[in-house]
Amino acid sequence: MNSEELIRRLAASAKPVRRLPHPIWRAMMWFVLSLAYAAGLVFVVGLRADFSVRIAEPRFLIELSAVILTSMMAAAAAFCSTCPGRPLWERLAPFPFLLVWLASLGEGCWRDWTLHGVQGLAIQLEFSCFWKIVATSAAPLILILLMVRRGAPIAPYLTTGLATLAAASLVAAGMLLSHQQESSVMVLAWQFGSVLVLSGLAALFGRHVLYWRTVDMRSLDNQTTPHC
Repeated sequence: MNSEELIRRLAASAKPVRRLPHPIWRAMMWFVLSLAYAAGLVFVVGLRADFSVRIAEPRFLIELSAVILTSMMAAAAAFCSTCPGRPLWERLAPFPFLLVWLASLGEGCWRDWTLHGVQGLAIQLEFSCFWKIVATSAAPLILILLMVRRGAPIAPYLTTGLATLAAASLVAAGMLLSHQQESSVMVLAWQFGSVLVLSGLAALFGRHVLYWRTVDMRSLDNQTTPHC
């Protein structure tokens, strides 16, 4: 089949396609819906016992803001990565806020070490935290994957990793409000670490989640085209 014949058949059988909204609008839509979901989880579980004390601490506010902004920027980067021709730097948008989150936890670990010594850096096994993040992030993750699938899967591994980072970070923000950790190193290991592990593992399956949909040319061959 030559190019002219292919173009003619595609034009004859092509269906109208509605242009997708701007990726930032789609990211905002996902974030609003997922934020309502996360707020509902916090409402059901309840705020942490020391919330009134922690919310007055600048470091806690910086940490919480960094986690939420990581989620927002990761969602925006995921949607932008499915739009051909957009700048590549947009895909790096969440990482500065991820570093701020890491830095705030690092400062907390340093403070715990100066106050309590080695005991302040003790890590306890708390696998339940990992599985809580996995379970509660499933709904926003499925939603964002369904939304990004409408775009072009030009970077499936990166897009899937960013989408998972957005969902898991938002759930981690909710856990900061409802789950009381004993030390910063515990948050670093079981919340920050879980978010990174989940994002990395999900990215490995990007090609299976986001892929190009092929056109069956045999169906075009079977179609009859009226002649003048």
